[in-house]
Amino acid sequence: MFQRQILNTVLNDLTKVPAVVLYGPRQVGKTTMVKQLLAMNPEKFLMLDLELPSDRAKLADPELFLVRYEEKTVVLDEVQFVPELFPVLRALIDKNRKPGRFILLGSASPKLMQQSAESLAGRVRYRELFPLTPGEIEKSELERLWLRGGFPEAFVAEDDTEATKWHTDFIRSYSTRDLPLLGLPMAATQVERLLQMLAYSHGQLLNYSSLSKSLGISVPTVINAVQFLEEALLIRLLRPWSSNAGKRLVKTHKVYIRDTGMLHHLLGVSTFNQLMGHPQAGHSWEGFVVQQILAYLPAGLSPFFYRTAAGAELDLVLMQGEQAAYAFEIKLGTAPKLSRGNTESANDLNPAQKIVIYSNEDAYPLRDDWEVMGLSGFLEGCAFSK
Repeated sequence: MFQRQILNTVLNDLTKVPAVVLYGPRQVGKTTMVKQLLAMNPEKFLMLDLELPSDRAKLADPELFLVRYEEKTVVLDEVQFVPELFPVLRALIDKNRKPGRFILLGSASPKLMQQSAESLAGRVRYRELFPLTPGEIEKSELERLWLRGGFPEAFVAEDDTEATKWHTDFIRSYSTRDLPLLGLPMAATQVERLLQMLAYSHGQLLNYSSLSKSLGISVPTVINAVQFLEEALLIRLLRPWSSNAGKRLVKTHKVYIRDTGMLHHLLGVSTFNQLMGHPQAGHSWEGFVVQQILAYLPAGLSPFFYRTAAGAELDLVLMQGEQAAYAFEIKLGTAPKLSRGNTESANDLNPAQKIVIYSNEDAYPLRDDWEVMGLSGFLEGCAFSK
């Protein structure tokens, strides 16, 4: 069982706010992590799985049931499937606003986030549980984390073949069950084709028109489906930074499959040797690094990429207001070199720190105040991961 780094954050939240929403895709480990909390102090928690008819039956009269457990932290798993609970939770919190009354678990969805935001505004704190990160595994396992991704069951599978089978089942479950339940009106086969096409666009500018033509559906339908996939935390759309009015800047989002294990399955990659010989290997490494850095991102820093119409670019920029705090260029290889476009982009933004993340662990300075670092080294040393 993995010790998730967000565990202590949630424990601290429970001393500050009445409710914590812990969200993330299915199978990411939300229930397992909360069971670790329960094991620490079983008398303090009560857990209900709202996918179980027996637990849902207990909430036939939710106010009557929950009032009996005001001294406990009540955990409601898959809460998005019982939307009528949200107004009741709001009323109970308003009657007794003591911290730590509820933990709400749910697969991220438009429905869950909208309902909790509307009903529990000012009463709840949101925490996203990411797939496994380098700080939650052994250093020697970083290569496996990149290949298999961070969903715990895929990561610990007995071999790469079993990890591939897990991803097959995961994608099929999402396309046939979860996304339709969340309201996506698209056939499972189309969802899987769309995901595969997005995998081949991973780390590149998103082209809705091209996706529309390939799938034989309208652009608005594609946009709607992509939005669902983003809100379900299966993909990430990274926005371009565009406040510089004097530059002709790209305005299109870049798209990433958030978990590289899922990405590699969609690309037909199942071994590390296959990955290193695949034309998407560099983009895969870029997305992996972006995902791991953003898993540690604190409040106050916002992620973007930067690209001008002339081709000058930076893979990731963390902005603090209008000031660039960090600029990252991400390179697969052991001897990274900066392009002229990287240098021009850094001159445009004037970031406080300029860092090249590469696929080795030695750290050393590069010209023009750039620092070359490995991913683990950066995450261990950066101030915002503490």
